[in-house]
Amino acid sequence: MSKPFIDESADPAVRGYLHFPSDPNGEGVALTHGAGSNCETKLLIEVSGALASLGFTVLRFDLPFRTARPTGPPRPGDAERDRQGLARAASLLKRKIDGRLFLGGHSYGGRQASMLVAEQPGEADGLLLLSYPLHPPKKPKELRTKHLAQLSRPAFFAHGTKDPFGSIGEVEKALQLIPAHHVLFPLEGAGHDLAVRKIATDVPKRIAEAFVAFAGTH
Repeated sequence: MSKPFIDESADPAVRGYLHFPSDPNGEGVALTHGAGSNCETKLLIEVSGALASLGFTVLRFDLPFRTARPTGPPRPGDAERDRQGLARAASLLKRKIDGRLFLGGHSYGGRQASMLVAEQPGEADGLLLLSYPLHPPKKPKELRTKHLAQLSRPAFFAHGTKDPFGSIGEVEKALQLIPAHHVLFPLEGAGHDLAVRKIATDVPKRIAEAFVAFAGTH
């Protein structure tokens, strides 16, 4: 079950949806979207639902750049405020759970979450990253890895084998920079959007189950 969630008591405001588990495990996941979308994407809806079915309370939310503009990518200078939005969403969700808080998202949203947690480890107990954008398509030398060596929280990466933002081999090499526990969960045949219409329809469930195994062992 999910319901709309809006908190405008502080800046930046947080807007999205709360997914409530029928059998809560006390833990939460704050999950956001990529640069070209919002929290209404099929992937985020279904992954959030799958996580909730396994006991997590999930806050699926829009980043500040998206609440400011309904379309278009982030602008130069938006990233810092988007990280503030991630921190605020994490803080709000922590009030609703009594266990660990995981922070993450798809592509740009996940990257900003990882940068926030690298800078401020206390914001989350771990990361859930979908299609980490390792580099722009066809620009393998423009790596987005500088902060990975500072990650001290466990991180779970779900990544398609046909993702133009980074091959599985490239991601494996990059993740060697992370000193904390981390797991790479490859999804055969999936592109950057992990679109369930192109591959097995149980992808959200598989991601959620693999994440549960990761969260239970680190």
